[in-house]
Amino acid sequence: MTTDTYDVIVIGGGPAGEVAAQFAIAGSDRTAAIIEAELLGGECSYWACMPSKALLRPIEIAATARNLDGVDVADGIDTAKLLARRDTWTSNYSDAGQRKWAQGIDIDVISGRGRLAGDKTVVVTDNGTERTVTARLAVVLGTGSTATVPGPYADLAPWTSRDATGIREVPESIIVVGGGVVACESATWLAALGSKVTMLVRGTVLGNLDDFVGEAVIEGLTKAGVDVRTGVSITAPTRENAEDAGIGVAHGGPVTVTVDGEALTAAEILVAAGRKPAVDGLGLDTVGIDDPSQLSSSNPGGHDWLYAVGDVSFGPMLTHWGKYQARLVGQRISAAADGRTPPPERDDVPVPQAVFTDPQVGSTGLTAREADEKGLRTTVVTQPITAASGIGLLRDDATGTAQLVVNDDDRTLLGATFVGPETGELIHAATIAIVGKVTVDDLWHAVPSYPTGSEIWLRLLEKYFGY
Repeated sequence: MTTDTYDVIVIGGGPAGEVAAQFAIAGSDRTAAIIEAELLGGECSYWACMPSKALLRPIEIAATARNLDGVDVADGIDTAKLLARRDTWTSNYSDAGQRKWAQGIDIDVISGRGRLAGDKTVVVTDNGTERTVTARLAVVLGTGSTATVPGPYADLAPWTSRDATGIREVPESIIVVGGGVVACESATWLAALGSKVTMLVRGTVLGNLDDFVGEAVIEGLTKAGVDVRTGVSITAPTRENAEDAGIGVAHGGPVTVTVDGEALTAAEILVAAGRKPAVDGLGLDTVGIDDPSQLSSSNPGGHDWLYAVGDVSFGPMLTHWGKYQARLVGQRISAAADGRTPPPERDDVPVPQAVFTDPQVGSTGLTAREADEKGLRTTVVTQPITAASGIGLLRDDATGTAQLVVNDDDRTLLGATFVGPETGELIHAATIAIVGKVTVDDLWHAVPSYPTGSEIWLRLLEKYFGY
């Protein structure tokens, strides 16, 4: 058994873990190691953000071209070329580039599965061998999350998000269970690739956002040929010859589920029922943590050397949010090591999100419903997204809604939601306005360029001020 010591040890080499290690040692002679059991770069690089957007962008461009007078689109989606593009953006599922990056900034990468084994102590298991590493300053947990497969589906060997983004064989038909981002985006590219998609949602689509968002996404999915059924009861899922034969290929015979008394059969099933923090086997009990949700605190279990970033911290499961947490943690570790006061942190930072459906969704801060639930005095302003001619020019069938939630007490922005073509690119301006506590009176003097999509801000403010 070999023992090594580093200043900082990070368990989990996803984006959050990588950034935490980078910021903790930047500009110093401190040492860091990242422990990763799979591909360095994590879920986002190979199985989530990157492959999904690589699949969705050509589909979006094709839909735009079909809805622009003056453009003649002769061919549809080329499946082989689209999947090859996906493979390019996932580096053909090789982490050689990520390892080169780590080596370039003097971060050691240790292959294997890490677990806590006492204060500042980590045991790494790899192919039956064990190695113990210790940290002088800090241990950061960045193990991410895993797909949730509810009990009734467990014996079906269903597809999960990795199968959807890593698709190799397009099923003739597929049942998608769920109404969140993974379900909506996956249904978009599965339908474009020629699969007959039936989307079964127990509640509503994108139910964490205001109702008009889900309604618009359902309309877009339906237009693309997806059979979307909301508020349904799903029972009796069955499948013959269920076997996980590999990512993105058939996992057995046809699947049958009962939906409100109706039997529904498809060649494959994708369960997109959410994700859970990857805490199993982390050895939390060895440092006195009995409840994994303690990882949501700034010092889990009261330990000033232990941190959690990204999905495993029980917060928003978004790559950009995990990297934001990681920057703060890295700065905190660095400042403590140098005897400096760390940069100030804030507890009122909005969480932005983009959903790459057709239409796109961009959201940040509070929704109108959330603001109401908090008892805040607000003014909610909405406009058709095409009130900005720059949006209407993007495609001839442009549709959607823009919404601002304004705090009546100080006239600052609490939240914003944009639904429509390329609206994911609009949301950062709203995030800046919320973080900067910019009032609507100041925003009135932020002049948008014409004719761009940003002119929707002017249309919203005009309505707010009664023009």
